[in-house]
Amino acid sequence: MKMQRFALVLLVLNLVLLTLFFTRQRASAAQAIEPILRARTLELVDGHGRVRSRLSVESGGEVIFRLFDQAGTIRVKLGASESGSGLVLTDETTEPGVHILARRAPLAGRKTTSITLTSANGRQRVITP
Repeated sequence: MKMQRFALVLLVLNLVLLTLFFTRQRASAAQAIEPILRARTLELVDGHGRVRSRLSVESGGEVIFRLFDQAGTIRVKLGASESGSGLVLTDETTEPGVHILARRAPLAGRKTTSITLTSANGRQRVITP
């Protein structure tokens, strides 16, 4: 139960931080403000031009948000599609440390709603409803 609460708090915190980040970006008074930004992909880059986050609509219709480290390795992946949604948090070896899935029905042999926690030695704990 504690792990579920922790995962939920972590997810909510990430969404709040993302919302704050995008809402705090303000145009100067001299610039015209466009009411809508339309694109298939939105990338944020650091001071060296490296992509640090990407929000995109994939060819299958899924929406994927990825956060990258300084080396360009995906560290966080949040996705949504008609079949459900998921969140993956990777560790320093790029293996999933936390994997959260939300879906009602199994899809192609994959799990339904679950939280999978993986330790450093590869041992997994799966939490299901």
